[in-house]
Amino acid sequence: MQCSISSIKKDIWRSRQILFLPGKHPENIRESQRKDLIYQYRYTDIRGKRQTVYSSDLKELREKEKEIQKQLDDGIDYAAGKINVIQLLERYISIKQGVRYNTKVGYNFVLNLVKKEDFGYRSIRDIKVSDAQKWIMKLHEDGKGYSTLTSVRGVVKPAFQMAYNEDVIRRNPFDFKLVDVVSNDSQKRIAMTEEQQTLWMDFIREDKTYCKYYDEFVVLLGTGMRVSEFCGLTKADLDFTGRKIRVDHQLVRERGGKYYVEKTKTECGCRYIPMTDEVYRSLQKILSRRKRVKTETIIDGYSGFLLLDKNDSPKVALHIENEMRWAMKKYQKLHPDKPLPHITPHVFRHTFCTNMANAGMDIKTLQYVMGHSDVGVTLNVYTHASYDRAAEQMAKIIDFKGLAAPEPQRKSG
Repeated sequence: MQCSISSIKKDIWRSRQILFLPGKHPENIRESQRKDLIYQYRYTDIRGKRQTVYSSDLKELREKEKEIQKQLDDGIDYAAGKINVIQLLERYISIKQGVRYNTKVGYNFVLNLVKKEDFGYRSIRDIKVSDAQKWIMKLHEDGKGYSTLTSVRGVVKPAFQMAYNEDVIRRNPFDFKLVDVVSNDSQKRIAMTEEQQTLWMDFIREDKTYCKYYDEFVVLLGTGMRVSEFCGLTKADLDFTGRKIRVDHQLVRERGGKYYVEKTKTECGCRYIPMTDEVYRSLQKILSRRKRVKTETIIDGYSGFLLLDKNDSPKVALHIENEMRWAMKKYQKLHPDKPLPHITPHVFRHTFCTNMANAGMDIKTLQYVMGHSDVGVTLNVYTHASYDRAAEQMAKIIDFKGLAAPEPQRKSG
């Protein structure tokens, strides 16, 4: 007696054993095989909706089942507040898609730090504001600086806010001002004075080892670009006829050596920066000295990068930071009697902004040139008006008023 293919499939379907995962009710989760021999897995998600996943391979399906089970358990535990701080951070970080590489690095730094702390293993429902404050103070006592604590709170606070918004906890325990808990011992970013700028640039120009970096430093100091924006410049971004620089992307290299191009830090970062005569000449020199390579490196569709290292690969921020650090060591050794502040590409950016403000550039124009999304950043963070500048302007105002206001005539009596 011959059996039809369809009857065999029907027998398989009927005889197929339905498997249940531990702790789950049969009507919520089940595994089976369809008539077309495709395996399927039905389950009810945490919102009460029926879902089904499919696979032609039973082993693959069961791998999917394990992952779904884990997600269900995590979701149930999360909804009940039965997770610790580490698990909350992992959940928060997992939903932050499309973030910048440096942001990912920051997330991982905070997560790894929390994993080393007893605080990280506490249930999120048990943490009060005072507990969070005590933990912050402990980190500070352990030697963590104010900027590090700011980074930690910058990740932990929104993670707890997510739990609060989803009614998992009653209050965000990190909803307090950091400065009310620990003192701000971070050093303020200080712009270089005119004298310091002259000392540094003269040293670079005349030094046999570091003079090759002079034009790079001129461009950074004369444009206020972020160093990653400078490294991202291609030949196509330079308009020597119109004397302007197009800035709409930046070049980044991960620790593993992978290059990629990303958009500027903010939407306002896309801009054109005018070339001063000095910047114009330095860019021309950089371009004329640039090696002719047989094959240009292409990164995310960009090629012809202006700055190349000794291996003909595009330079990144670390290259220029090292150039400044090595040059600074030599300067300090040769000129101990003429100290300079710690010089970095970001100090150049501060200095440029302060120079433009002191020269009278209006704040909205300066915001555009700097690529700041918020004018408050331009005002509060970067502009370091000097006492000499303030005294000079006050003297001009007083002199002007003195000339404009005639002395009152005395009545003859």
